[in-house]
Amino acid sequence: MLRTAAAVVAGKTVRALARRRGGGSAFPGLVAERIDPGILRHALAEVRGGIVVVSGTNGKTTTTKMLVALLRAHGRTVFTNPTGSNFTRGVLSEMLPQLPVSGRLRSDMAVVELDEAHAMRFIAEVPPTHSLLLNVARDQLDRFAEIDHTADLLARLGKASTEGVVANCDDPFIARAADAVDVPVRWFGLDASIADRLPELTEHDARFDDGPSERHPGPGDARLRPHDERAFDIVFDDLVVGPVTLQQRGLAAMINATAATTTARMLLGDAFDPATCVDALAKVRPPFGRGEVVMVDGQPLELVLVKNPAGFGVALSTYGSTPVATMVAINDNDADGRDVSWLYDVSFASLRERGVALTSGVRAYDMALRLHYDDVHTDRVVPDLDEALDAFVAAHPDEPKRIFCTYTAMMALRRTLAARHGLAHFGEDAPA
Repeated sequence: MLRTAAAVVAGKTVRALARRRGGGSAFPGLVAERIDPGILRHALAEVRGGIVVVSGTNGKTTTTKMLVALLRAHGRTVFTNPTGSNFTRGVLSEMLPQLPVSGRLRSDMAVVELDEAHAMRFIAEVPPTHSLLLNVARDQLDRFAEIDHTADLLARLGKASTEGVVANCDDPFIARAADAVDVPVRWFGLDASIADRLPELTEHDARFDDGPSERHPGPGDARLRPHDERAFDIVFDDLVVGPVTLQQRGLAAMINATAATTTARMLLGDAFDPATCVDALAKVRPPFGRGEVVMVDGQPLELVLVKNPAGFGVALSTYGSTPVATMVAINDNDADGRDVSWLYDVSFASLRERGVALTSGVRAYDMALRLHYDDVHTDRVVPDLDEALDAFVAAHPDEPKRIFCTYTAMMALRRTLAARHGLAHFGEDAPA
């Protein structure tokens, strides 16, 4: 008990100092963990309404934000890690301000987004009651290497869940993982009317005969049925949630909303209310960099996070068909993944008509070369991100703009935009 109290006090102190200096989101958690290695387990010991881990290659941050919004709209108090710091120490750092000296979190539920590898560290300390398994794609090849390794990590997360799993029936890796668990499984996926969109969303494994899902929706399962590119229904066997209209565009966001809604219904049971769900989803702002629109000198500038072939392909199909001024910023820092060979598995044909105004970031020249191979013209190569942002805005003052960017490039650009245009800082709610 004394060790836990000391860990909480030290972590809070370090967090306050780190925030004053503008950095170190995971460091306070590291300090607390060093003092009390069991602090995460102690902190969540009295959370009775459910401990949910959201994991997968793409969509974790958006889906987690949507799920938390749904649960809070139904009157539940929910702890989450809203900054997208999806390592265990990042989760602990987010928890510290809410922890009393006793070290016991006072919350109905906890919903945490976790990187696939760090989910293993979490479940070693805290068995989740539920897990939400989104998808598997090639990502950060220097960390995860083979895609089978990522799939195995998510399968282990599902097996560690004590009460239920929510899984993507259209992702063959996820479907095989969820089939092996011993707790109830609720499935989400695409309606048969849009099954032809699956190739752009999922990885195919030639070792298996993975076609469109033949599972018939059962009780608690959901299907996404779009009306158009903005509105859609989430169809259960006994009710329809919709029409839902999100602030974030595209099929990927709709799938994330379907996943979150399926999980919320599993957690809430009879307390789940479709009208509350529709209203809550409509109010969810895109997380930073995930289709977020920033007004710059009277014109919209859209930040679109990309980090693997599947994600970039979906982003281009969602955003790339409209010929606006485009910049691509590619970094290869640790958080991005050092291996950027995945760029050669992305088709950039949709950018040919207008071309790309600038490439930037650590791999600016590599990106320009990759575009060249797809016959996409690049006007300028400016590796420095701030310099590139200034040049991009100056060259296209009177039209909408879009930046496709890897994680650390997005973070750097977002900090610059926040400083210049009075935006909310990362991890804070944007102003209403």
